[in-house]
Amino acid sequence: MSNGDKIYTKGGDKGETSLLGGTRVLKSHERVEAYGNLDELNSFIGLIRDQDINPHYREILGRVQEVLFISEALVARDPEKETRELPVFGDDDIHILEKEIDAMNDELPSLTQFILPGGHTVVSYCHIARTVCRRAERSLIRLNTNGPLDEIIIRYINRLSDYLFVLARKTGMDLGVEERPWVTRR
Repeated sequence: MSNGDKIYTKGGDKGETSLLGGTRVLKSHERVEAYGNLDELNSFIGLIRDQDINPHYREILGRVQEVLFISEALVARDPEKETRELPVFGDDDIHILEKEIDAMNDELPSLTQFILPGGHTVVSYCHIARTVCRRAERSLIRLNTNGPLDEIIIRYINRLSDYLFVLARKTGMDLGVEERPWVTRR
């Protein structure tokens, strides 16, 4: 984008937007909702990356952001129209998350009850990202019931929410934050 390009087009002033491929849809369309949730998740991942965290986690989260951006593009395309070739991702990206989950989990104490989110800003950001991730997953599943969606996106997002939960716990441990168990009231 050059300095002379305007960011606004006024094309969405009546509540519509274009999918990749040119089809105009309402901004409330389930496809727009799904890629909007992924975009929100990507922004929260960026917020976590901006914190003072282990550089390895920052690197992994950078890869996550790249996959999320690809996912957004795949969801934003009109499945009924030919669009330009888009980048893809694969099972190896899911395996990276699984490997990271397992490595962090090996250092964490076993969970015997639910824990409450919080204790440190970074931990809280991880939990917020996890809940946004679950919302994105739900919107992707709704979208998938009404038309084809690359199923790897749903698998990746499911694994990513697990990764974010374990990252919250591991980051908390790294920062010396004690986990607060949820105790039911009687």
